[in-house]
Amino acid sequence: MQPLLHFTPAASHYHRHRQLIRTFINARIKWVRDPYLDTAIEKEKNLKPLLLLKTLIISQPFQTIPLSTVSPLKPHLHLPTTAQKFIEKYPSIFKMFLPPGKTMPLPHVKLTPKALSLHHEETLMLRLSHYRKDVAERLAKLLMLARGLKIPLDLIDLFKYDLGLPHDYLLTLLPEFPEYFQISDMGFRDSSGNVVLGLELVSWRKELAISAMEKRAQSEGESKSRVKFLMNLPRGFDLEKRVMEWVEDWQNLPYISPYENAFHLVSNSDQAEKWAVGVIHELLSLLLSKKTERENIFRLGEFLGFTRLRFKKALVHFPGIFYVSNKIRMQTVFLREKYKKNLLIERHPLMGMRYKYINLMNRVLRRGKPIRSGFVGRKKGNSLSKGGRRKGDDNRYSIDDENDE
Repeated sequence: MQPLLHFTPAASHYHRHRQLIRTFINARIKWVRDPYLDTAIEKEKNLKPLLLLKTLIISQPFQTIPLSTVSPLKPHLHLPTTAQKFIEKYPSIFKMFLPPGKTMPLPHVKLTPKALSLHHEETLMLRLSHYRKDVAERLAKLLMLARGLKIPLDLIDLFKYDLGLPHDYLLTLLPEFPEYFQISDMGFRDSSGNVVLGLELVSWRKELAISAMEKRAQSEGESKSRVKFLMNLPRGFDLEKRVMEWVEDWQNLPYISPYENAFHLVSNSDQAEKWAVGVIHELLSLLLSKKTERENIFRLGEFLGFTRLRFKKALVHFPGIFYVSNKIRMQTVFLREKYKKNLLIERHPLMGMRYKYINLMNRVLRRGKPIRSGFVGRKKGNSLSKGGRRKGDDNRYSIDDENDE
């Protein structure tokens, strides 16, 4: 069971009283675009569906799949366009071909040699024991945010990509850590009347119940109950003086670990809001890219016992801690302190692999040779347009039976 919250004796009478009241002043906090973090979103555009399609192809017996099989899976793979257009968009990753020896063969899809080589490199990394231990511990910490130490599998799946879980983690990862995880009945049914299964932590892991905020406080020699959230406001962002004063006062409230149960606090109090901010902060800290879709946060928050409005206010009131990007038709929440401009300050090894895929995605084919897209200039007297194309040429690769790039 999770430990219940107790205020430390050092907490002043003012702080014990203030957690019962709400003092946030009536001021509008405007949203200001952060072009660097928006760029970070655009840089990863289409990466997730591409990796899902890559995994599907690799899972086939001969590591090829008919195009006609991929097309109906567009919603499952989250493809932004038709399967054929998506595949043609990334010729350095995917290769369409006609299987030889068949009468009127249908187009098939496979990975290019470079993409296949990158997949093998990724597979070796994912098999490393220290990587698997790391992902198991982060998954365990996610479960520790829940009061019952268990979360429905459909909610876990929302964060599977962001946590870096293997696509078949139920079969390949969980059996390695029987002391951590077990599948259990959540005790309720879905809208169709089916039993809802969840992932449960076998027992409370005291050694893992240390938040990212508390680790930073320890490294800096600060009292963990007085640690303050890092604030990184974007250029051109100005808070009203009275809001700044309120934020400073709010920062001085005791820090409550997200691994403690503080639902006894008055929900609209400053202290309760600081705890809610801490829960979101810890959730984002557990994710590889320190960001996720806002809807994922809301859905998990509702399961944990937070109202959607409570989490929404936590994101809106503290633009120096969180940034909500509206790029590529979705809202993505960033943990600001983990980024310098558009780059992660500390890059997880799996994020390093994903950036390699991005690099390969951003190549197009010209005369059978990969070049970086976005090149503008002249080479050996040839006039090239944006994207590295020779004017008048069609860069789409041909469908054949054997030859790759």
